[in-house]
Amino acid sequence: MSRSIWKGPFVEPSLLTKVEKMKNATIKQPIKTWSRKSTIIPDFVGLSFLIYNGKKFIPIKISEEMVGHKLGEFSPTRTFNGHTPADKKAAAGAPTSSPSKPSSGATNAKK
Repeated sequence: MSRSIWKGPFVEPSLLTKVEKMKNATIKQPIKTWSRKSTIIPDFVGLSFLIYNGKKFIPIKISEEMVGHKLGEFSPTRTFNGHTPADKKAAAGAPTSSPSKPSSGATNAKK
């Protein structure tokens, strides 16, 4: 369920104060945040964020296409290391097209 329109997008209040300070600053440094649930608003466009993914901070530069999304969407928490080598060996050993013919001993059934 989405958030009510009359409430507006959720942004952590401490994050808003950091953004206001950064807009007035001459030296632009990335804003470090743990708030993955905050929605990206148009004030954030052009700023850099360091978003925590549970292990390290991921650097993100906010563009116009990101407005309306959550900060956490751009900082994945899980890493995909590929499939295990056992899966690759099983796929390589499996027959691909023609099934094997049964041996002559298997065709002799009881009569």
